[in-house]
Amino acid sequence: MKITGNTIFITGGTSGIGLGLAQAFHRRGNKVIVAGRRRALLDTIAREHPGIDTVVLDITNADDIRRVANEVIARHPSLNVVINNAGIMPFDDASGPLDDAAAVRLVETNLLGPVRVSAAFVEHLKSRREATIINNSSVLAFVPLAQTALYSATKAAIHSYTLSQRFMLRNTSVRVLEIAPPWVDTDLVHKSGDPRAMPLDAFIAETMTALETASTEVLVDAARPLRDNAGPNEHVFVEQFNQMLEAAPIPVA
Repeated sequence: MKITGNTIFITGGTSGIGLGLAQAFHRRGNKVIVAGRRRALLDTIAREHPGIDTVVLDITNADDIRRVANEVIARHPSLNVVINNAGIMPFDDASGPLDDAAAVRLVETNLLGPVRVSAAFVEHLKSRREATIINNSSVLAFVPLAQTALYSATKAAIHSYTLSQRFMLRNTSVRVLEIAPPWVDTDLVHKSGDPRAMPLDAFIAETMTALETASTEVLVDAARPLRDNAGPNEHVFVEQFNQMLEAAPIPVA
């Protein structure tokens, strides 16, 4: 995709990868609209980055998504890129009792959120000469982290949905891309400086370069070993991956 001259809507854009992408696109002369739950963070972004527009959005609320989509399209009729980035990553235990409320919130945020956002904007995007939907999944879509089993499952679902969405939009002006990040050092879980995590700045820089030529997936080099694992022999790798993280757990606080 072209990475200049766009009007871009980004969900979950108040921190981490979403904010990093918002800043990178803004620096390249794109009009950026950032959506998030917390007004205080949105106000800080607008103050520190003049020209970035902001809107409060509850990604778990279908009515709010439709309201925000209508508002954004009315304010920015040139909108041609939607980035589905909002997500949460709670730990869970697939071998024990389920926290049903937490599970529903996770699925509404990570899976139904992007699906509803895409649906709310897609007819407008079809009217643009060139448009793009970008879905942020994860390498955990391909190699699940057992300690975040349901999160990993939602990201696998986003990967699958993206494949179908790309096919269904193939004869329109809308292209569909998927960013599958590795472990990036953000506050999605706990920003810790862990050397196993990719620094956010390096991830954003490599992702922006990859976006220029991507036609399907957007992968940084650190993500490729896990992305390439899917297949008949994936079970051994998944076992080894989770044993490694059990031996040296991801910090959560």
